[in-house]
Amino acid sequence: MVDKKRIRNSDFHPHLRARMIQRGITKEEVKKTFKNGWKANDAKPGTFGKVFVFPYNNDWEGKYYEEKEVRVYYKITEGKITLLTSIAKYGRNFPRGGINENRV
Repeated sequence: MVDKKRIRNSDFHPHLRARMIQRGITKEEVKKTFKNGWKANDAKPGTFGKVFVFPYNNDWEGKYYEEKEVRVYYKITEGKITLLTSIAKYGRNFPRGGINENRV
């Protein structure tokens, strides 16, 4: 049985860690998104996704942003979670709860 609310440090493949650094995403953000996020409706068939919006109020690549939306995509195979990727979008007024998956 899969613990769908728990991500372990061993679940972070080196390639995924590199993408997280490149995109400004922390392990804590991935874990919180996985645990508390809502369903990402854009996940490809056979995969799952979660979305969570964090307050950011900081600069990213020279520009100030109020929020950061983090998306985590994963598969479940033989009861094991495989994290595929994580994506960050910086901006403001991101929708919450999956009502509208497009940025307003």
